[in-house]
Amino acid sequence: MNALSIFSGCGGLDIGVEKAGFNNIASIELDANAAESLKNWHRENKHETIVYQNDIKEIDPNIFKGKNIELLHGGPPCQAFSLIGKRNSLDDPRGQLLFEVIRFAEIIKPKAILVEQVKGLLSASDKEGNKGGVFKLFLSELDRLGYISKWQVINAANYGIPQKRERLFVVATLGKNGFNFPLPSHSDEQGDLTFFPLKPYSTVGDVICDLPKPTLKGEKEKTPNHIDVTPSRDKERISYVPEGGHLAGQKDAPKDIIMKLTKKDTTKFRRTSFSEPSLTLRGGGIFFHPTDDRYLTPREYLRIHTFPDEFKLIGPVRGRSGSVKDLDQHRQVANSVPPALAELLAKEIKKAL
Repeated sequence: MNALSIFSGCGGLDIGVEKAGFNNIASIELDANAAESLKNWHRENKHETIVYQNDIKEIDPNIFKGKNIELLHGGPPCQAFSLIGKRNSLDDPRGQLLFEVIRFAEIIKPKAILVEQVKGLLSASDKEGNKGGVFKLFLSELDRLGYISKWQVINAANYGIPQKRERLFVVATLGKNGFNFPLPSHSDEQGDLTFFPLKPYSTVGDVICDLPKPTLKGEKEKTPNHIDVTPSRDKERISYVPEGGHLAGQKDAPKDIIMKLTKKDTTKFRRTSFSEPSLTLRGGGIFFHPTDDRYLTPREYLRIHTFPDEFKLIGPVRGRSGSVKDLDQHRQVANSVPPALAELLAKEIKKAL
């Protein structure tokens, strides 16, 4: 079954869809670094997938007509709908990109569509100020094209991913919808009396404990993307944070260490825990190693996100206060869909088709 990937990022959805048995004939991604990471993955695996490093608005969907595309999938930019952003919705050009899914679907008419978004889309206001209006408009456009939609907010940790990450997934199929979202396989409540008990959550320790010590900035990498770029000042600040804690909550830390952090800054200067899933990996502040006084490396981010070890990120590694052109390695991972979750969803789509 052929698939087309749009808003591909570094390829989280792509890899999951591939593992489910689909053939991605092409991927479209604007960011140069993310596109290079995806190109490298296809090149090393000898895939024939074409990666278009273009603005999607400049791509004519007609070039994919006649390619027998069964599945159209992608995760449009979410900043316009994110609950932690300004939430400018359709007034933000990035919010309008959601409807590129409709433009492509109208031309290529795939049998199924898979879209990932932040859950803030559910309450995002349309241009008339109607709360939830953007999502209703999106579903009505799918309905106009003959698609029947199902949607669900999924916590990745409930499916074995070592990360508490809630995202909205929409699955629309043409004419009828026999798709069912997969049932959770994991839970943090092990005392319930369910007939089929769920597995305990996967943890950060489960996936990163066997990695060697990372190489330092400037040294030759021994393990791809496993590099420590933590500045000495940040290492000092990290040393005050206990496993699973955050710096703003440390009452004994000096004022020059706490600086401008407030009680609300629970995700800034935060350590992960070996015995818990990570909080949602984000494109802003990098989370810390559970016990070492350093940032998590991009490779550790990839492990937490369930990318295969064969996957290599292309592009710079950014320190907390630094800046780089295009997406750095940590942000590429944080912006993507966990491949293991994408695979589960794609298998159910394939079953429905």
